Amino acid sequence: MQLFDMPLDQLKTYQPKQTAPDDFSDFWEASLAELANIQAEPDLQPVDYPAAGVKVFRLTYKSFGSAKITGWYAVPDKTGPHPAIVKYHGYNASYDGEIHEMVNWALHGYAAFGMLVRGQHSSEDTSISPHGHALGWMTKGILDKETYYYRGVYLDAVRALEVIISFDEVDETRIGVTGGSQGGGLTIAAAALSDIPKAAVAEYPYLSNFERAIDVALDQPYLEINSFFRKNGSPETEETAMKTLAYFDIMNLADRVKAPVLMSIGLIDKVTPPSTVFAAYNHLKTEKELKVYRYFGHEYIPAFQTEKLAYFMQHLKG
Repeated sequence: MQLFDMPLDQLKTYQPKQTAPDDFSDFWEASLAELANIQAEPDLQPVDYPAAGVKVFRLTYKSFGSAKITGWYAVPDKTGPHPAIVKYHGYNASYDGEIHEMVNWALHGYAAFGMLVRGQHSSEDTSISPHGHALGWMTKGILDKETYYYRGVYLDAVRALEVIISFDEVDETRIGVTGGSQGGGLTIAAAALSDIPKAAVAEYPYLSNFERAIDVALDQPYLEINSFFRKNGSPETEETAMKTLAYFDIMNLADRVKAPVLMSIGLIDKVTPPSTVFAAYNHLKTEKELKVYRYFGHEYIPAFQTEKLAYFMQHLKG
């Protein structure tokens, strides 16, 4: 038995019923169509970085709601085309925009872009919250699927892929997506909403199985939702909010992923409880693998970094 949540044998078969509303597909098709009407207008500004063999840029593009999304782009300083990695960062957890990690990927032979999530770093957030929200981003616009914060974020993640494959030095047939926690959730969302990714590596993905998450998570940011319900006590408010979250639950998007997926989870993870990760994983219908780490929580897992590098080498470099 773990510190909390389910024993491993139960986790392996945990597959809660998907909660996608009847208009789930229509909603995402309409959202992607709205994104397509906005010109990306990518802009690359060179950055002086103290490393040989790599070129570094500040990349900015227009995305959903005409928001200007930015991040660091690093590419090997040699003739391409190169395989590419698009990286999504954790919830409010991108220090210096993860520029050093993008350079590290480039030194491994990949063109690499680290998208900075709207509002959480230096990307513009044009979304609104008509009803107010709890501290953080989890409940911003939560009473309407059209205004919910993560609608823009998921579409920003798709637009990042569209921008990267437009570059001459990038091989559009060899694109991977990755990230941890929130970034892991965006990895699955991007792979579900776009056919561009050819491999996805999601570390302890967030934004999954919300119904269980708000009951068993012991640490933020799922608990922002609980705080919102404490301040807005009507059952109708909770029902409306949970219906909105169903459109953004990666458990409901998982069966749309076509690319092979590698996931990780630590069994003492208090932020993304193991059961919520298994909920998404067990709904994947593509080639998949989940690495389980008994003694780790929501943290850097050294052994998984080797697994991630090997996975991308296999699927993007052959």
